[in-house]
Amino acid sequence: MDFSDPDVARRLWVVNDGVMGGVSQSRFRHDAEGVIFEGEVSLRNNGGFASLRGPVAFAAGTTALALSTQGDGKRYSLLLRMDSARGAASYQCDFDALGPQTHRFVAADFQATFRGRIVSAAPLVFARVVEFGILIADKQEGPFGLQLRHLGALE
Repeated sequence: MDFSDPDVARRLWVVNDGVMGGVSQSRFRHDAEGVIFEGEVSLRNNGGFASLRGPVAFAAGTTALALSTQGDGKRYSLLLRMDSARGAASYQCDFDALGPQTHRFVAADFQATFRGRIVSAAPLVFARVVEFGILIADKQEGPFGLQLRHLGALE
């Protein structure tokens, strides 16, 4: 997934804590280098998260993923979902976004979660993933900005 491709940006959407009464705000915009996910996390009204989501697919046999970012020094999570149904688990792995870097993930790095709580779920299989997300949470109140450049399978 090349985030510098405008067609990729057209398929993305945001999900913020407003779904639970919070007031955090986020948006994304496209530029020549990727997609910039930015906004402000607020802890008011028991809020505290913002996320960017989109469809994704990885080839059979994928054993690792690479995510290239330009970060602001904050901690984010890569979310993966094997089922897009409302009650389905997400698989979450945290990363620190410190300047330009490429993060490498294997399936064992991820924990199954539902609404931020660890749950028991089937093992993560990259080839079954249908949706990805980038989440900022963990009481990181204030402005944030993360540029996404590329997300793809590693051999």
